[in-house]
Amino acid sequence: MKKHGILNRHLSGALAELGHTDGVLVCDAGMPIADGPRVVDLAFRAGVPSFAEVLDGLLGELAVEGATAAEEVRGANPAAASLLAGHFPDLAYVPHERLKQLTCGARLVVRTGEASPYANVLLRCGVFF
Repeated sequence: MKKHGILNRHLSGALAELGHTDGVLVCDAGMPIADGPRVVDLAFRAGVPSFAEVLDGLLGELAVEGATAAEEVRGANPAAASLLAGHFPDLAYVPHERLKQLTCGARLVVRTGEASPYANVLLRCGVFF
């Protein structure tokens, strides 16, 4: 059994399969998920696990070269906006409807138990070297 890192076997395996420029959507429980991408649903109940917990865990495992969020997060969810700005100084913002369109191209969707508006981010995988 793994001693460190992500223990969820579905998520751990999905992360190991990602390559450069693959998209990973980390989303709240209310984000519509398109057919196509692999989905790892971590939601247990409202707020568990939180968007922040899942994002922090993923960033410890992934090399990320870019991120995109809904521009509405800045007004509707200051806590999520602050979290994202702290992790991604060059965060790109698009309208929420555009973010939903972009998620169709994601290779992996990680659904959290977050129950607050616009707690979603699309990560673009980088390389660690």
